[in-house]
Amino acid sequence: MAVNANQMQALLCTEPGRLDVVQRPRPEDKAGHIRLRVEAIGICGTDYHIYDGNQPFLAYPRVMGHELAARALQDSADGRIASGDLVVVNPYITCGICHACRIGKPNCCEAIGVLGVHRDGGMCEEIVVPEANVYAATGLDATAAAMVEFLAIGAHGVRRSRLVAGSTALVVGAGPIGMGAALFAHVAGARVTLRDTSPDRLALAQGILPDVICQTVANAGPEAFDTVFDATGNINAMNAGLTLVAHGGSYVLLSVVKGDLSFPDPEFHKREATLIASRNALEEDFRHVMDCMARGLVPVEAIATHRTTLDGAATDLPKWAADRGTVMKALIHV
Repeated sequence: MAVNANQMQALLCTEPGRLDVVQRPRPEDKAGHIRLRVEAIGICGTDYHIYDGNQPFLAYPRVMGHELAARALQDSADGRIASGDLVVVNPYITCGICHACRIGKPNCCEAIGVLGVHRDGGMCEEIVVPEANVYAATGLDATAAAMVEFLAIGAHGVRRSRLVAGSTALVVGAGPIGMGAALFAHVAGARVTLRDTSPDRLALAQGILPDVICQTVANAGPEAFDTVFDATGNINAMNAGLTLVAHGGSYVLLSVVKGDLSFPDPEFHKREATLIASRNALEEDFRHVMDCMARGLVPVEAIATHRTTLDGAATDLPKWAADRGTVMKALIHV
């Protein structure tokens, strides 16, 4: 609990491999922003990378956390949010003036700052964020609301792909982002196959998505797919993925890693393939995920495989970082 009204509890990654529960000043009010009490935080692969010291361009110490469900502590100036409303936070803080922002693509803002990565995030009791980055989580609970952001990444990739109902889709990589892409490709009407090298990861995904075909890479056949999504985070898999794309198909890269994409131009051209990068998500994707949740199309409780508290996360997050094959989505409840 906070020591006084001006202090709050936060989980701080002070350096790679070290987490401390600390007392920090509550954030100051700011024009155009809204104060929120954090209720739940999804732990992302990025958070594990920060803890492990594998996240480039990050300054320690850092309060992590960008998958956020929170309760408004005041009304928004535009009237969209009332004090007490449960909200989903869009963690992508954008400049509003660069080319990407001007053409309606703030998800790839040239000066983007992500909560919990480029600036302190939500593994704490309170945050103050731009009003435009807060969406009412009508009909959802805190667990569901905390999972909207990571699912929106997969939903954004599916929307970018423009896949057609009844077509075939392959998702390579059965982690949370790949699972989200498989889920929303299925919602869009595709016949979905999910592949991974890990039988344990696939078994976990199959329990969440029983209508999706799950297969190990070793047991995969020669079939090509209308749309292929890569969510592996592995440059070798990304380079090999083109051979899985059917003629006339699309290849969507959800992963971003250091390294060079490289595949034979004749293979790319003979397929007349479409190569698509997909980064973050837009408000439209957040709202699509929330709508699907409200309609019962997202198995929220099955996805939320692990839970802890802010105090408990100092011990649990390192444990889960070392055993991510059995964790689909872990959440911190504040």
